[in-house]
Amino acid sequence: MPENVVISDPSSVISARVREYDHAKHESVRRVLRWAITYIGFRFLAKVEFDQIEGLENLPKTGAAILMINHIALIDPIVVLGNLPRNIVPMAKAEVYWVPIWGIFPWLWDVIPVRRGEADREALLKALAVLKAGEIVLVAPQGTRQPSLQSAKEGIAYLAYKSGAPIIPVAIEGSRGFPTFNLNRWKEPGARFKLGKPFRFKPIIGRLPREALKQMTDEAMYRLAEMLPEHRRGIYSDLSKATNQYIEE
Repeated sequence: MPENVVISDPSSVISARVREYDHAKHESVRRVLRWAITYIGFRFLAKVEFDQIEGLENLPKTGAAILMINHIALIDPIVVLGNLPRNIVPMAKAEVYWVPIWGIFPWLWDVIPVRRGEADREALLKALAVLKAGEIVLVAPQGTRQPSLQSAKEGIAYLAYKSGAPIIPVAIEGSRGFPTFNLNRWKEPGARFKLGKPFRFKPIIGRLPREALKQMTDEAMYRLAEMLPEHRRGIYSDLSKATNQYIEE
């Protein structure tokens, strides 16, 4: 990410380099995959507490949005995308494409691969194209699975500010240990999640310093931390440090 990000009008054309994204061409494949997730994955591989999925009214019926999740298990994005009324496009580490058997899913779904350890501009541009097309992107800002929140990457703030899309925090619990055929794990509570209220970053015209991008990221993460039990909040556990300088409801 450059030291300063120049923002002119986040709601206008995002970038001449952002290619068009045709969401419709993926819909038929994604419908088949959603059927497999619901009737195979959630019956034999992962237990989901469907009656404990909350906040679906916070998901916009149309238009762009960014889902920001805490990431505690491999199946977290699957649990979320498999239980929403709209298809979404997750961002995931590029290595998931090469996981045996499981790796076929990101290929078919056209998940956005992210190269870890660098500012992956190609991934950001593809995510911006999805948002520009009025679709939903799912992001795990930590960049890796952790039992509690750790320092988040600034890509989440960059995408939200550059696109003007709202961020919807998503708190996930109960997904660790899945997928599995272990009957003892199936006797325990399963995965569930809650969507929080959307928020946006204020449209500031001009040059956005790197330190502002960091603060925006932290402000978003504290919104997510507020929805999590204390043992999941990690470095964002002290909610008294939360600020709202760049946030508007």
